[in-house]
Amino acid sequence: MDDQYHPQYIEKTAQAHWEEHKTFKTKEKLDKKTFYCLSMFPYPSGQLHVGHVRNYTLGDAIARFKRMNGYHVMHPIGWDAFGLPAEGAAIKHKTAPAHWTYQNIDAMKKQLKSLGFSFDWDREITTCKPEYYRWEQWFFTQLYKKGLVYRKWSAVNWCPQDCTVLANEQVEAGRCWRCDTLVERKKLPQWFLKITDYADELLIGLDTLSEWPEQVKAMQRNWIGRSEGLDIDFSIIDTSLVKETVLTVYTTRPDTLMGVTCLLLAIEHPISMTLANDNPELAKWIQQRQQTKVSDATVSTLDKQGFNTGLYVKHPLTQEALPVWIANYVLMDYGSGVVMAVPGHDPRDWEFAMAYQLPIKVVIQSKETFDIKKGPVLNTGLLMNSNEFDGLTCEAAKQAISDVLISAQMGARRVNYRLRDWGVSRQRYWGTPIPMRYLSEDQIVSVPDHELPVILPENVQLKGMQSPLKEDLDWQKVQHEGQAATRETDTFDTFMESSWYYARFCCPDFTQGMLDTAATDYWLPVDQYVGGIEHACMHLLYARFFHRLLRDMGLVKGNEPFKRLLCQGMVLADTFYKLDDQGVKEWISSSDIKIERNDQGVFREARHRDTDEVVTYAGMSKMSKSKNNGIDPQGLIDHYGADTVRLYMLFAAPPEQQLEWSISGVEGAYRFLKKFWKMAYQDLSQGSLPDLDRSIWTSTQKATYQQIHQTIDKVTDDFSRRQTFNTAIARIMELFNVISKQKKESNSQDAVIKREALKAMTSLLAPITPHIAHTLWQLYQPEETEMSWPSCDETLLISDQATYVVQVNGKVRARFDASITLLEDEVFRIALSQTNVQKNIGTQTIKKMIWVPGKLVSIVL
Repeated sequence: MDDQYHPQYIEKTAQAHWEEHKTFKTKEKLDKKTFYCLSMFPYPSGQLHVGHVRNYTLGDAIARFKRMNGYHVMHPIGWDAFGLPAEGAAIKHKTAPAHWTYQNIDAMKKQLKSLGFSFDWDREITTCKPEYYRWEQWFFTQLYKKGLVYRKWSAVNWCPQDCTVLANEQVEAGRCWRCDTLVERKKLPQWFLKITDYADELLIGLDTLSEWPEQVKAMQRNWIGRSEGLDIDFSIIDTSLVKETVLTVYTTRPDTLMGVTCLLLAIEHPISMTLANDNPELAKWIQQRQQTKVSDATVSTLDKQGFNTGLYVKHPLTQEALPVWIANYVLMDYGSGVVMAVPGHDPRDWEFAMAYQLPIKVVIQSKETFDIKKGPVLNTGLLMNSNEFDGLTCEAAKQAISDVLISAQMGARRVNYRLRDWGVSRQRYWGTPIPMRYLSEDQIVSVPDHELPVILPENVQLKGMQSPLKEDLDWQKVQHEGQAATRETDTFDTFMESSWYYARFCCPDFTQGMLDTAATDYWLPVDQYVGGIEHACMHLLYARFFHRLLRDMGLVKGNEPFKRLLCQGMVLADTFYKLDDQGVKEWISSSDIKIERNDQGVFREARHRDTDEVVTYAGMSKMSKSKNNGIDPQGLIDHYGADTVRLYMLFAAPPEQQLEWSISGVEGAYRFLKKFWKMAYQDLSQGSLPDLDRSIWTSTQKATYQQIHQTIDKVTDDFSRRQTFNTAIARIMELFNVISKQKKESNSQDAVIKREALKAMTSLLAPITPHIAHTLWQLYQPEETEMSWPSCDETLLISDQATYVVQVNGKVRARFDASITLLEDEVFRIALSQTNVQKNIGTQTIKKMIWVPGKLVSIVL
């Protein structure tokens, strides 16, 4: 053993040992408790980024901790391999998406292995391989037979840059989440899964997820958006222009019915389309506004625009004639695509009314003096201007008005959801082919089981963003039971693949079906899932839905796929830029920057390392290619070692919070490991030591030994219950500092206790820095094949020492340790003997002294 820490040699040796002994291979063992630990699998972009490292370090630390505590752990890994980026890269590099993807998998696999993650690589899944997606296709055909799949023409979010449909969740501020292109509205035939059939169950199920972050559950509740309201019928007065006689409006606020001044139709509403057929001006108006994506998240920011249809309806209670407009902010996929405008009490309707000088009625009393020209009344209270309902509270008025409308057969109570059926069609090439065929435009059949999988041709050369499947007529033509048929050329949304991979990991090599129920019964649900909170309303919701579909097909048990969820925060890094000749920001990597500081270490300016040109510091932001502030983890691994990177990742911040990247923090982690290695080397150089003999301990030795077990207890709690790995590391470092400050061992018991501390720290660090821990443990315990988690002597958790805080006039002036057996007078004597306490008392008279046993001495002057 060398006295110097050489991480590259240590890590290479440890990884070779794990590979040779198949240390992390998973088999079903009935004699052990199971623990399924899973991190969201990566997209094979070709290079790990620091966000990957944080995610997988968290998962690996949990998996190793459970393994050390006697659990039979499954910790698999795979590749979310389909997706649009592969097409863009293939075009850029003039290669096939499959070739690019498989190359990236090989490269990233080496990187993951270099970090020492305890994955069971024998269970590796690659979603773009037919042996995986054939079962997804099979499952889709079964859902089609059960009526849970349908196809219809639908207004969709269309990205003109990527030439594909986007789910509502993939549109951010009206732009594509991938390329930031302004999204358009377009009508296309689309395949849908009936997730709305499970809306109530998905909502109720959130209450059972006690080990999920409240933020994630709140996001899903809001996305599902259950509301209880009323369908109200408004009769159309003149039906000469349209065949409909009634417009039905869904509202959660029937109490504001007397404040309705007009009805508003969505642009895609059938009546809007009918009227546009005979009105060129309206048709042009609609076409222009269909270029803008409208969703719940964007309606409040749109300029409110409308078109008067010339239609009128009757108010169901007053019989007043109300005009019908088409408005750009009304959503077709909410309610019936018609809303009643109440500008006196709704900000969007108020903006619309002000823009078109429509009447505004106030029917709820304001809590204060207001000017309707400055905005609507938003409070709830007592009704006014509402005839017989005046004076009722809003809640009472909802009930009363609903009862009147229902009795008159002009209203019906209804539960509504914001959630819409999941559109799974994508017009891209690099995805799972949808297993459907067309015998004619209206005659659709699913691909028979024995003809699955429908294999995606991989050896293709992309010429542009248009899918080659739509151009390959030979691939499209197929025979179906003797009839000529045409294959579906759309592919699945890639969230389909990631919605059930967790279950396939239980039986990745199973060939007799989608899932081996014996394996899923044994492993599921996932005990610990780790991944980003940005997937709360996409992947996590879809996976919960998919699990229920699998359950109802008898392939899994239970209602939820993931028992406990840990969402790690983003990694932030410094950003720097300079302006080019056109005034556009040119982002510069921090590796090309040198920082100048003053004598106190405060930042002064940043300069380009090569040109010495002053650049602008733009603060910290999420690591991204666009701002050129990503950090290559491989360079850090090569220089500092994987254990250093892992230690820093878990120590720099609590897992759920943002991590601000700091190279000085990495260097600090490296210094700690070097010190730890050197101290262990010095300890091991002593050879064998005598047994621990508590009968001859000094009080200092006893206190140190107690701290060892207190550290074990606290770190165990940090790992298991709290999952605060940063505090676990801090507690280990505190123990290290205690034994570092001890003078050279004056007797053999000091050396024995120090060795006990080092062995305990080696085990406690093993989930975090597995390579150095593995190496040292083989030296400390060569007879043990597996390292176990250290046990805690609970009798040592209660210390006979107490730490007293001494306050003088309410301000802390000192701390001291004393026996808990000391009486009040002796504690006061020690408190008054503290140098800083004497300094702050000076010549002043003490009026009173207060003693809180074991905690506090308060001195009042």
